[in-house]
Amino acid sequence: MSTKTLRKRIALTVVAALATGVLSVTPANAHNTIVAAAVLGTATNGNPMTLNLTQATMVTATVLANDGIAAPAFGTTGSGSVVYTAARSVGLLSKDSSSGTAQTATVTPGATLSFYASTGSAMAHTAGSATDVAFTATGGTFNTTSATGYGHYGSISGYYQNQTRNVAVFDMNAGTVVAQLWTAPTEVGSYVVSYYAGVPTSDTIIAAPTQGTLSGRITVTVVATSAGGSYDASKSFCQISSLNATGATSNVDSSETVSNGGTWYVRFALKDAYNNALDTGNIVANATNGGFLSYSNAGATSNAGTASTVVAFDSGSSDAILVTQPTAGVPLTTTVTVTYNGTTICTKTVTIRGTVSKIVVSDVATQDLGSGTASSTWLDDSTGRSGMFRVLATDSAGNIVATDGIGTFSSKSSSLAGQTIVTAFSVNNSATSNSSTAAARFSTGNYTCGATAGQLSSAVLSYVVAATGTTIDSAPFALRCADDPYTYTASWDKAAYSQGEIATLTVAFLDSKGNPANNVGSTGTWTSLTPMLTAVSATGSAPTLSDKGVKTYTYGVGTASGMTAGSYVSIIDFTALTAVAATKQTPSYKVSTGGDTTSNADVLKSIVALIASINKQIQALQKLILKR
Repeated sequence: MSTKTLRKRIALTVVAALATGVLSVTPANAHNTIVAAAVLGTATNGNPMTLNLTQATMVTATVLANDGIAAPAFGTTGSGSVVYTAARSVGLLSKDSSSGTAQTATVTPGATLSFYASTGSAMAHTAGSATDVAFTATGGTFNTTSATGYGHYGSISGYYQNQTRNVAVFDMNAGTVVAQLWTAPTEVGSYVVSYYAGVPTSDTIIAAPTQGTLSGRITVTVVATSAGGSYDASKSFCQISSLNATGATSNVDSSETVSNGGTWYVRFALKDAYNNALDTGNIVANATNGGFLSYSNAGATSNAGTASTVVAFDSGSSDAILVTQPTAGVPLTTTVTVTYNGTTICTKTVTIRGTVSKIVVSDVATQDLGSGTASSTWLDDSTGRSGMFRVLATDSAGNIVATDGIGTFSSKSSSLAGQTIVTAFSVNNSATSNSSTAAARFSTGNYTCGATAGQLSSAVLSYVVAATGTTIDSAPFALRCADDPYTYTASWDKAAYSQGEIATLTVAFLDSKGNPANNVGSTGTWTSLTPMLTAVSATGSAPTLSDKGVKTYTYGVGTASGMTAGSYVSIIDFTALTAVAATKQTPSYKVSTGGDTTSNADVLKSIVALIASINKQIQALQKLILKR
């Protein structure tokens, strides 16, 4: 059993104490003595020969000394590809992932960093490829003692430092790898350590080290107080997903849905201010509404939990909380709150759908007499499925449930008994999605009509849940049978329109018996004449009729070339129907510009009426005068 597993089992015995804050755990190690291996993301130092094969590279040892004594890579003997792993730094709090000339690090005052570098190309170990190199620093000092201050692989002519010990130079004899310790100042601030390859030789080597090629550089920030070891929200991630991957990679939650029996994971990756993993601490997760939780470590498979609280003693660097339903088939919406040492990491709400509890039939088309062929245009839902009605299944909380594979539909036999209008109905495509925006959230159904037009008003559809054998019935719905379009009527929604209004044309189709036509028979193409109107919806093609044989079209009042007010007659001609029995429809309407519509005739009429009124008044006045 691993140490980590043992710790977690011990932690589970004190769930109540940890959850209430009565018991807390303080790590034995202070975090400023522990740092993640940021260069390669492993527990070892980076290899200078593989990090950059085209030029010299300066690498910072990210493995820290347990005894507090820094160590350089590469003694005077041994293999350079092995000895660098022994390099140790002290007081390093964080290190970025680069190894070029833009490196950064954060350290405590007086920290000692262990640098090492290849002196040239990947062939640096080849005899005759000697390259003199130098380290420089804007502050702090380079260590001088050979046993603890610097090292090299291969032979050198000499090692030199200037008086202030901020320059260290290696005079090489052959291609090699070099190492150098550097102690940071105790003053808070930023300092730069640089590495140059190919510097001048002989007496000028100390005076002009920067004349070489800059091959590595790091900006080191000395801080008075370490911000490491404490949870930092800006560097940490928490997200929900149905997949148990290794921790979280962002704060973006999954938008998917989880079906009955499925699982959610609240995944997290906890970091401190230096982007390092935290020390082990108390991680507690609680779920509302009775949701079951269990702890999943680093992507490992975890069994479903049996309680709404779970506790672990862990760093939380790449872990997750598994969320499951407490009762199979019953929908769950739960809010999961995760804390680390009492600090809330994240709060996530997830839903796991239950089994089917209700089915609703909608969008029922009218079928052709003597036919059971499903319409390919009635549903028009982008899935290419044919059908004469839709069915939506939901759980007891109203969540949409995909029915495919978890049960079966059938017609309730009692609803077909004693009539011959509808001979059969069924579901021909089961729903495959539980998304509220997906067309496939609906199942599609079809039915067969006999030879007699009419309506079955009490059709009932049943669904049997395979896991439980439970049967769910729909509310009664109507199935209608009629013949193909034979005649039609057309009308406008208003008798008069003003320019800029929307006019609606309604065309109602009847079968040969005068019943509203079915929705699968063809009306044929049509032509129209609509003066002073501009079509908005598509016209001319054979339409798919809406319920009860009706189709509507919209028009804008007015044309691009202007409009003349007046009364007009439209012509609506479904040529295939009028060639047999139907009559062209000619609904009329008036249009106006919306301003003053008074005509010259109206003005003249008003003048005549005014003169007549004046004449009457004059006559009345004359009679009055004569009486006196």
